[in-house]
Order: sequence, then C-alpha cells, then structure tokens
Amino acid sequence: MIKGSEFLRLDNLRVHFPVRGGVFKKAIGYCKAVDGVSFSLKKGQTLGLVGESGCGKSTLAKSIVRLLRPTSGKIHFKDYTTDDIERRKDFCKSVQMVFQDPAESLNTRMTVGAIIQEPLDIHGLGNRDERPVRVKELLQKVGLPVSATRRYPFEFSGGQRQRIGIARALAVSPELLVLDEPVSALDVSVQSQVLNLLLDLQNELGLSYLFIAHDLAVVKHVSDIIAVMYLGKIVEIASAEELYSNPLHAYTKALISAIPVPDPSVKRKRIVIPGDVPSPIDPPPGCAFGHRVNAKNYPASLGMPLGLKEVVADHWVLDCPCCIEEG
Repeated sequence: MIKGSEFLRLDNLRVHFPVRGGVFKKAIGYCKAVDGVSFSLKKGQTLGLVGESGCGKSTLAKSIVRLLRPTSGKIHFKDYTTDDIERRKDFCKSVQMVFQDPAESLNTRMTVGAIIQEPLDIHGLGNRDERPVRVKELLQKVGLPVSATRRYPFEFSGGQRQRIGIARALAVSPELLVLDEPVSALDVSVQSQVLNLLLDLQNELGLSYLFIAHDLAVVKHVSDIIAVMYLGKIVEIASAEELYSNPLHAYTKALISAIPVPDPSVKRKRIVIPGDVPSPIDPPPGCAFGHRVNAKNYPASLGMPLGLKEVVADHWVLDCPCCIEEG
C-alpha cells in the first residue's frame, strides 16, 4: 500500500486450510488464516507486522517463503511472479527466513559449521575449499567466534543460537529476510543485541526485512512501515511515525495503549479489549473486531465489503463503520 518502487508486493493473498469431518474426511469448512492481505515493500525497507497470536502473521510469512502454498492471490517479488516462485529454485536464494525459536529450527545433530554450510551445498555455491571460508566469514559477521563451527547448537545460549540462525539465512546472500518474532524468545538484554545486529546487517548488506513481532515498541524501533493484522486481515498500515502518532483503527489504538511507558510519572489510559478473538473457521459476518467488542455500529458492517482506504497519504485503514471514529 505504500507507494513507490515496489520490491515485494502481495495482492489479495489468502491462505485457507480445509477443516475435514465425517467418515470420508471431506472438507466441511475452512480456517481462513490469511484472508485477503495486500501490501508492498520497497528495497531496503523494514515492514513490521503486528497483531495478537493466531491472527495469521506466521502463516503469511511462511506463504511468502514457499513453506505454505497460498490458496489464492498473488505474490510479486522483484521480477518474480507467483508462478515463477513455484518453479524456480533460485527464488529461495533471494528470500530467507529466520524463525522464532532457534532451539527448534536448528538441527541439534549437526555442527554449527555444517548447519551454515548446508544452504551453500544445496545451491552449489562455491567449491569445497571456499565454503568453509564463507562459513567462518558469516560467523564473524554475526559476532560469533570461528571456533563455533566445531560445536553443536545446544552448547550455545538462546541469543547465540539466534545469531547462528541469522548466519544460516545470510549464507546464500538473500535480499529479503522474513523474521518471524526473532527476539521474542530471548532475554530483554539479548533482544537489544540481536536487534542492533539486524540493523547493522541491513545497513551493510542493503537487506529488506519483513519483521513480525508482538512488542510494538520493538517494531517501532526497527520498522519503516507498520501493518496491523487482525484475524487474517490488515486493519491498518502506515509509516511507523504516522501510525504511532495518529492511530485510526480501534484495534491499533488498543495495542498502542498497552505499550509500557518508561517514566513512572506518566499515566497512559489503557484500552482493555474485552471478549475473545473470533474463530477463523467461523468468522462473524461483519467486522471481526467490532463483533468482539460489541461495537454499537457493528450492525452497519454486516454485508459490507470491508477493504482498506487511504485516509491520508500512505496511511491506509480498514473502511469499517464500527472501528473508526468519524472526525
């Protein structure tokens, strides 16, 4: 939605999972994990994606890196189209993913050197002599000693394991990194170190990031653009400064009100969201957030085609009568 030279663009992307039942396990419904997401990202930018657990953030990330196949919609990356992504192996070299829990995403039976070298072996990059040298360069780039090549992931701390995961993602020289909550499993002091590493790597290598997180303060620190996701849909997207200074959707306002203020003398009114997130298998017929909070204008959203509208330049919000205050 942010205008300019587009590096990555999603057009009405949907990822629906069949819910099966009965004797023959036929599809009796669909879990709409991602339901019509559109946004764009320029080269060198970071797009922060925020929202509650279960809103579809990780599913969206996995569909971009081909771990999941979209049900419908289009993914455009540079000169790749959705069809190209399906059949071209070299797409994987351009887009890599860093997972939330490095303890789960790293093979504990492989040495760190073998883990980082594996992408080089798969894509045939370098020869037998060049690959170990590349592995050592990557370890140094992420702040780990060369001696780590002979050790195993369980011998490292959580922050060090995440650095190994980042080194593995960088092995094939990607242009886009999809970061699925890369610091949420780490201690606060370690989080800042990993975030600073990511920012340094972005400046050095010209990387673009899709950064998924729960912590809105972290997202603001690293992102150029922020998209707020709720129950499979983008409800608001704008530049980081614009979104934090002028949130328009009721859900965005509630998320921002929950950010801790470091000054104890400053009091912020907390907006508590009542109720539970509706089921993506059986979503409400109108606005999902309005249904959850029993918004007085919820009936007006029934049957409406709820799409994003541009309120001010490059600030898009879900055009919903029950979640936007009339100004």
